[in-house]
Amino acid sequence: MKKPFYTSVAALALLSGAAIAEDVTVFGPWLGPDQENVEAVLAGFAAASGHNVSYVGSDSFEQQIRIDAEAGSAPNVSAFPQPGLAADMAKDGFLTPLASGTGDWVRENYAAGQSWVDLGTYAGPDGSDSLYGFFYKVDVKSLVWYSPENFEDAGYEVPTTMEELKALTDQIVADGETPWCIGLGSGGATGWPATDWVEDMMLRTQSPEDYDAWVSNELKFNDPKVVAAIEEFGAFARNDDYVAGGAGAVASTDFRDSPKGMFASPPQCYMHRQASFIPAFFPEGTVVGEDADFFYFPAYEGKDLGSPVLGAGTVWAITNDSPGAHDLIEYLKSPEAHEIWMAQKGFLTPHKGVDTSKFSDPTLKKMNDILLGATTFRFDGSDLMPGGVGAGTFWTGMVDYAGGKSAQDVADEIQSSWDALK
Repeated sequence: MKKPFYTSVAALALLSGAAIAEDVTVFGPWLGPDQENVEAVLAGFAAASGHNVSYVGSDSFEQQIRIDAEAGSAPNVSAFPQPGLAADMAKDGFLTPLASGTGDWVRENYAAGQSWVDLGTYAGPDGSDSLYGFFYKVDVKSLVWYSPENFEDAGYEVPTTMEELKALTDQIVADGETPWCIGLGSGGATGWPATDWVEDMMLRTQSPEDYDAWVSNELKFNDPKVVAAIEEFGAFARNDDYVAGGAGAVASTDFRDSPKGMFASPPQCYMHRQASFIPAFFPEGTVVGEDADFFYFPAYEGKDLGSPVLGAGTVWAITNDSPGAHDLIEYLKSPEAHEIWMAQKGFLTPHKGVDTSKFSDPTLKKMNDILLGATTFRFDGSDLMPGGVGAGTFWTGMVDYAGGKSAQDVADEIQSSWDALK
């Protein structure tokens, strides 16, 4: 294992709060290369604190952590892939609030800091709110992918506002070309790519407070604000001139195949909105930064909603209280804890104090710059909704909408499914 990067200052800060060395156990969703990466971070913590640290990963994390907690055998610290599960466990009394002052630290040191505090704050068994979750390792979804060569050949410039993006879309059509590739197909999960579009549009047309109310259903799914966000997606996806294959092909095109049109000769489309993972499905040999690149899915200049970013991430929480568990959360505040993983692969952070030159991949650095520029960060909304909605009727409703059903009818049906859960 590579020697971890840490400082004596960080070590002294930790040792000052740790009376004796402990065995600290950590449980998370990472296996394979990501397990090696998180273990490198934990080795840095062990060296800085003197604690003995062990990590176990599982592809059944969500089920196993609840089993372990109910059996009284939970690890000291757990990395939850979704804050909804952490919130449920806090309510059931299985999480320990983080140390006093952690929320203030996050507000000061994370870009869009209040967003991360909000996402990690849950109601405990007595109904009162506390900060239980610390976000570490996040993903960005608000990206538009394109071919720099295609843009250069056509004389197009990267748009920086939604108004410019829509103008570019129209310009590409006026030039006799097709601006977008969009695909919603994903086997049993068909429809989910459209939920990301709608979530991004909610953040670009409504306030963060409205987004939060929508995710919790305080703002009903068939509210005019939500219907309007669905129609914002439809302005792109339901226009035959805008989409490769026509609007009728959107629902039936697999999301893994849809970006390939950007690399055809001549190009079948010029842009594809998708999260940071999509290069895995680009044609073999595609070099990101050369053959393909991305830009921030922009906000409306005229709506004064800042620069919102949609994404996901892991939230670390104390599931078996001990001084060593609190020491680990303290270590995750250090730039070093982030820079160790930054030097590997697959890591983004909102920590404003990191040295971004430590990124091993310039593509990740560019994505991280988007994250650091966020004024608001919000978690994937469908992942926070009840499973029957977020991974059910929201998916199928977007397929119906892409197929021609009205946004209002789709929203009414999704709201009815939510009401049926109560």
